[in-house]
Amino acid sequence: MRPARLRAGLLVVVTLATLCHLVFVSTTLQAIGVLALAGYLATLRGSLSTMARGLLLAAGILTLIALWRAEAPGRLLFEAAGRFAFFATFVVALSLLRLPAYRSRLVRRCGEAMLLQPPGRRYPILSAGSALFGVILNIGVLNLFAGMIEKSNTLTAAQGRAWVRQARQRRMMLALLRGFSLAPLISPMGIGVAVVLSNLHELRWIDLAPYVIGAALLIFLVGWAVDHLTGPHPAAGGARHPAPSLAPLGEFCLLLLSIVSLVFLLSWVLEVRLPIAALVGAPLGALGWLAWQRRRLGLLGVPAALASLRRQLPWLVAPIGNEVVVLGAAGYLGHLCVALVPVDSLGPLLVVIEPLGAGNAVLAMLAVVGLAQVGVNPIVTVTLLVGLLPSLPIEGLTPALVGASLMVGWALALMSSPMTASMLILSRFTGVASTRIGYRWNARFLVAAIPLLSGWFLFVSW
Repeated sequence: MRPARLRAGLLVVVTLATLCHLVFVSTTLQAIGVLALAGYLATLRGSLSTMARGLLLAAGILTLIALWRAEAPGRLLFEAAGRFAFFATFVVALSLLRLPAYRSRLVRRCGEAMLLQPPGRRYPILSAGSALFGVILNIGVLNLFAGMIEKSNTLTAAQGRAWVRQARQRRMMLALLRGFSLAPLISPMGIGVAVVLSNLHELRWIDLAPYVIGAALLIFLVGWAVDHLTGPHPAAGGARHPAPSLAPLGEFCLLLLSIVSLVFLLSWVLEVRLPIAALVGAPLGALGWLAWQRRRLGLLGVPAALASLRRQLPWLVAPIGNEVVVLGAAGYLGHLCVALVPVDSLGPLLVVIEPLGAGNAVLAMLAVVGLAQVGVNPIVTVTLLVGLLPSLPIEGLTPALVGASLMVGWALALMSSPMTASMLILSRFTGVASTRIGYRWNARFLVAAIPLLSGWFLFVSW
């Protein structure tokens, strides 16, 4: 069996076993998923990024510490491995939505309609559109839209003015980056929601929604204002072409709404938490979308969709090894850290932060952003802090406030850190250093947004 098919097969076993365990609560199925995950990780040798290898090394070291310090190390490590399998399943389930999206005429029509809008409308439409597409495509939206931007932003389109072309590139790429970074905030299927809700079992998405949607709206408005004020606004020249219709974007919104509604319906019918419903709903939504694209082939397109999914699965999951390892290892480390670090040992730190009350939510947000600048992936920071902070006896620091502030910090980290995958992708397309994109292009936005978001969390806590 070829390595690609072997990896795909092992990931399918991990996904199905973990899903069945989460719905029907079977320790045997969880064990099967963990064993398949170990086999999958063994096939990734030599193909992982530096960060993924570092996280696996840290997981190995913490495993040895758990064997030495924990009262019931076997049970603790099995539970932590289950967390790894859960996040691996989450990555696979959401990745399945990319298959029909990459082959969708609707997606291409939406992209063209957004890019060909007049300059005054281009930022809000491109930013909002990339946020919506990010719900389904995840980081794939950056590759898709950045390529379309570079293809359409020619010197001819700028009427021979190189400075106009460069300004358009900067403004459209920043709209794309900021919109993509909002996807984890606005989506109940996002990875940020999964990390927070899977650690805080008493919390529901509806509890987070007022905090994160308000913050997302604030980020969107600040970005739009900074884009408008910093311009430039060259005088229009030549014939004006009518802006293309945004009807395709409306159709895509209906499609997205149907998939999200399916997730909420499954959560209600199966009586499971939203992250688990997302793991079931995303593959079903992907299969339904594929079947709709192939409905003329008979039997409502279902056999053709299943055949396409089987044929394309190795190609689809081949590039996600680093995502699986980074997210899964972060969940594994977070579970072990929460179990191995007793709250009593944090006494000296608690003396310092307890008087700050709800202000600790702002510190948590800044911690995620700050550590991302030195290469600590936001997934790792959020996973650790969401496990530790709610256990501290701090008045006014509610679980919803903690979860929302960490998710907003995650979004800001994606917009600013030159070491995140999102920033590296834009750097590759533009030929501009990721440090320049994060610290020069985005400087005015960050200077305006961070104080306003800090004030937002202090206001809602009060």
